[in-house]
Amino acid sequence: MLEIRDMTIKYGGRTALKCLNYHLHEGGWLMVLGPNGAGKSSLIHGISQRASYTGTVLWKGRDLKTMKPKERAQRIGVLMQGENVRFDFTVEEVVRLGRYSYARGFLDEEDQDEGILESVLEQMQLSDFRHRSILQLSGGEMQRVFLAQVLVQDPKLLILDEPTNHLDPVYQKTIFELLQRWVKHPGRAILTVVHDLSLARAFGTDAILLKDGCTIASGPISEMMKKAPLEETYSMDLQSWMDRIYGVWRRY
Repeated sequence: MLEIRDMTIKYGGRTALKCLNYHLHEGGWLMVLGPNGAGKSSLIHGISQRASYTGTVLWKGRDLKTMKPKERAQRIGVLMQGENVRFDFTVEEVVRLGRYSYARGFLDEEDQDEGILESVLEQMQLSDFRHRSILQLSGGEMQRVFLAQVLVQDPKLLILDEPTNHLDPVYQKTIFELLQRWVKHPGRAILTVVHDLSLARAFGTDAILLKDGCTIASGPISEMMKKAPLEETYSMDLQSWMDRIYGVWRRY
């Protein structure tokens, strides 16, 4: 579905991402892992055309640079960290904006698919919030609203940067299980940046390990969670650390 060829991103004289190559296939859930400054968000910025890059990104063989924004939005939904709304919109109004790429004209609501809207509001447990101002929500509630806005686009590929940031464990479980069901539908895939390796291991099918803008390793999640690639990526014995942290639960 998505093919990345030799993607390189530079900001001034600094190389944020160097010659990244990857194929994301239907049904795949790719976890992008690495320490801070590894190039994870730069990868998302490149794919979503928010950052200039050299190389090529293909959607089913077509160069994404040749697509109009509405075309891309009907195929690829992107949720970045730090999404914000400064206006007094309701939850429903913010979520509904995700359908803009299907409208015939500016703010045309005739093409809005009410079925999709209602389904997503229910799945994200936002139905009771639909008439509440977005400015009255907590950080976790707002994160769910913006994820709902992406889902209501009905894209084929979801690109998510820390989608459960600010969410408590209950909603982390809800969101990741929802996404797990979503990606099982034909013609879909997910690319997610996460810091929580437990979530990556539990839900991902594949992973890319990045460090200083370079690809350390990529492949099936089971191979990427082994000691050697993790230690090279994070410069520490990460498996021992995770055993120590999560092992405390075995005492209870």
